Amino acid sequence: MAVQRGGHDHQGTTGRDTAVADSRGGLPPISPTSPGSKLSPAPPAGPSATSSAGTKSPTPDRAPSRTASPTTSGPPSAAPRSPATSPLAGRIRPRSTYRGVATVYRAGVGDGACSYGASDDMMIAAMNTTDYETSRACGAYVLVRAANGASVTVRITNECPLPCAPGQLDLSEQAFAKLAPVSTGRTAITWSLLSPGIPGTISLRYKNGSSPYWCGIQAIGHRNPLARLEVRTKSGWRQLARTDYNYFLSPDGSGCGGPVRITDIYGERLTVNGVVLRPGAVQPTQVQFAQH
Repeated sequence: MAVQRGGHDHQGTTGRDTAVADSRGGLPPISPTSPGSKLSPAPPAGPSATSSAGTKSPTPDRAPSRTASPTTSGPPSAAPRSPATSPLAGRIRPRSTYRGVATVYRAGVGDGACSYGASDDMMIAAMNTTDYETSRACGAYVLVRAANGASVTVRITNECPLPCAPGQLDLSEQAFAKLAPVSTGRTAITWSLLSPGIPGTISLRYKNGSSPYWCGIQAIGHRNPLARLEVRTKSGWRQLARTDYNYFLSPDGSGCGGPVRITDIYGERLTVNGVVLRPGAVQPTQVQFAQH
């Protein structure tokens, strides 16, 4: 049931269709232990509305900012650790445990609704539409545990539409096999958000078709889920609307080709200069969000 992008079939294995159908009713709702809580091949004329159902209004972030340029040499200076809270988190919050079921799909090369493209690591999953939350879940690392004690860490790269229920994760065959035989197609799980010590830094990419008059911008390789992406305009920083295919849009071209500022769910801000308006090119930076 994972959303398809890039022409690759996303089909369930034997027993999976039944598993998904069963999830229409009776699946335990998402159950955090702490409080809180498709696709278009061509760019739309304007930003798509961001779902806010079941979320709290974001509070202003007060974490220190860092600035870097994709062309600077050497590692960035150590990032100040953000506050222990996560004021910009949506439905998926740190230090919370969620329960549901894991199902399985054929992930092909690993592309999906998050528009990242082919994946080198097939430990990936599709998040149910409710918790996908208009792509807020894209890039999140999640620790999944089965009742038998097995566990696997996956990165969210795709969306699993209805009837995938809140709390449900659709795992690649490779990831599901870490929990149970793929032939079972379904297993009860709990899962929680991680802030892993991954190598590498964040990259930015302008969507194909971007120009000084319209652009879409995407962040790739971020350790923590992304809460905001802003561009600098003549009148100051402008927050861009997020699409369900994980790009942030400037429908009138304002700020396209200028400095970009990204903020994670913990409120840490990173400002990147020197990102050129080169549609489709993945442009590495020298920065990464702090680990939590």
